[in-house]
Amino acid sequence: MQIPTQLTIIDDRMQHVRADAHYTVCYTNGKWLEGPSYSAQGRYLLFSDIPNDRTLRLDEMSGAVTVFDEPSRFANGRTHDRTGRLVTCLHGDRSVVRREHDGREVTIAATYGGRRLNSPNDVVVSSRGDIWFTDPTYGILSDYEGHESVPDQDVRGLYRWTEGSAEPVLVSSEFIQPNGLAFADDESRLFVVDSERDTISALTLDTGGGVHARRTVVADGLGFDGIRVDAAGRIWAATRDGVSCFDGEGSELLRMSLPEPASNLEFGGRQRNVLHVTATTSLYSVRMSVRGRS
Repeated sequence: MQIPTQLTIIDDRMQHVRADAHYTVCYTNGKWLEGPSYSAQGRYLLFSDIPNDRTLRLDEMSGAVTVFDEPSRFANGRTHDRTGRLVTCLHGDRSVVRREHDGREVTIAATYGGRRLNSPNDVVVSSRGDIWFTDPTYGILSDYEGHESVPDQDVRGLYRWTEGSAEPVLVSSEFIQPNGLAFADDESRLFVVDSERDTISALTLDTGGGVHARRTVVADGLGFDGIRVDAAGRIWAATRDGVSCFDGEGSELLRMSLPEPASNLEFGGRQRNVLHVTATTSLYSVRMSVRGRS
């Protein structure tokens, strides 16, 4: 199934951008799709159908969508690290886990200060191997995306975990409901969505992997959720209307409309130029003249 691609250029700097004339609608039977992550080694995309408690797998070569994991423990955001290991946020288990190359699952983080995390939501891995994740309360607000529960944490934090650590470090408690996150191309900044404030903020990082400066809002007001950064350092954001692209300072450059609100996005394909978008019930894909950040 295909639908027309609706691409609106806002800034002349994006006049060179091209996209297929149609989105491919790869899947249409979800309740709230989220968490897309592309495996370059396996040439497939994993994504979550959170209320249905399953993880789905899009095979890049055949286009087939199959069940990867069910029940998935209400898995939400995920990423593949630079060696291909899968790192996943679990609403149901209130933890972040990593699947090793031999198939073993290792719990990266489940507590902070000896108390359970809220419901880890989205995750990125730095080039040095540190795992950063957000911990809002969406997975414990009701039984729709997890298990209703009273928060054990006093904050809804942004955390960093380093290899060998018993618990993560709380990097920032400045957010109301931290959600999607993505590194700038040189990892000097980390972009973080606060869905409650409807903002994308930038945190300036120091060379040791900590936060050097408080958050600075770079964009607001479009219903932000997941974000990615492309090879040119631009921010691509899932919004209530589809997808918007911003420069690193927050100027909107283009929009791509979709029939339903988007939750997250990922660049895949052998050239990292296929944009996959999870949007409420459906997964949309479109080939573009833009490459995602490796």
